Amino acid sequence: MTHQEIRTALLKLSTEEQKAFVLETLPILARDLVKEPGFMMQLFPVLLGILKESGMDLQQLMQLAAMMNGQQQQ
Repeated sequence: MTHQEIRTALLKLSTEEQKAFVLETLPILARDLVKEPGFMMQLFPVLLGILKESGMDLQQLMQLAAMMNGQQQQ
C-alpha cells in the first residue's frame, strides 16, 4: 500500500477505531523512530500542536506526566 492509500483507509475508520489504532500502533512505531534525533525534532512540534488543539497547556502536561510517573513507581 502507498502512503496515501494507508492515510485514506485510516481516515475512513470510526473515531473509536482511530483511537485504538493510534494507541496500539504508536508505541510500536516510536520504538525505533525516537532513536533518530532529527525525527524527534520533527515530531515535537506535531505533538505540541496536538496538545494545543486539545486545550491542554505544557503546565498541565507536566502535571500529568508527574502523576503518571508516580503511578508507575508504585
